[in-house]
Amino acid sequence: MSAVKRFFVKSIGEEPCLEGEEFEHAKNVLRLSVGDEVILLDNSGKEYSAVIVAVEKRRMRLNVLKENEGDREAATEVALLFGYLKNADKNEFIVQKAVELGVKKLIAFSSEFSSAYMNENKLERLNKVSREAAKQCLRSVAPEVAYCGDLKSALSAVKEYKNKLFACEFAAESEADISSLSGSTALVVGSEGGFSREEEASAKEFGFASVTLGKRILRAETAAVALTAVTMFALGELGGKA
Repeated sequence: MSAVKRFFVKSIGEEPCLEGEEFEHAKNVLRLSVGDEVILLDNSGKEYSAVIVAVEKRRMRLNVLKENEGDREAATEVALLFGYLKNADKNEFIVQKAVELGVKKLIAFSSEFSSAYMNENKLERLNKVSREAAKQCLRSVAPEVAYCGDLKSALSAVKEYKNKLFACEFAAESEADISSLSGSTALVVGSEGGFSREEEASAKEFGFASVTLGKRILRAETAAVALTAVTMFALGELGGKA
């Protein structure tokens, strides 16, 4: 028996509806119809078991049967700030894997050596990837992907985090012990061009510790996933009991 399909809705309300892309996917791809049961998500952390009661031309109307608290969200707040890349697929890869690993905040940014440009359609595409990844890995919340036009704006957006790690290819050694992390953590990884010395200095002004990811130079998307994974492991979000 296949798993119950999951859909994001703007709000639950008295009679929730599937509209837009979620409706098209449910009707034309999954061929769902009246009487089929689904799980609705409203980004509150709750999950709602619901049944389809009507299929109209542009929407499906549903009746909520049960409300549950989602149990797949990470206990610790982790933010990933990543330099926006020229290759759209690589940006989507970073977002997808970060969501699967439990990241709660995602910010793409342009930096001194960036050569890619964001627009509204590209940002919405990344948010769609976040929603799809959240559904696939059974999360109840799809992190919003935000964009900052410069590094300082991105760093400022996570100034309240307890731990702040800045992945830097020219760092001789790590200034923080990732294995002993606890509490909210913000991670910064650059674009294809990496960071300048001035950008590293700016990060330090915001309280970031430079860290090295080893003696090999990693691709930007590899660095983003690797740093996120080891951080999540250190925070107790990977390994142990499921």
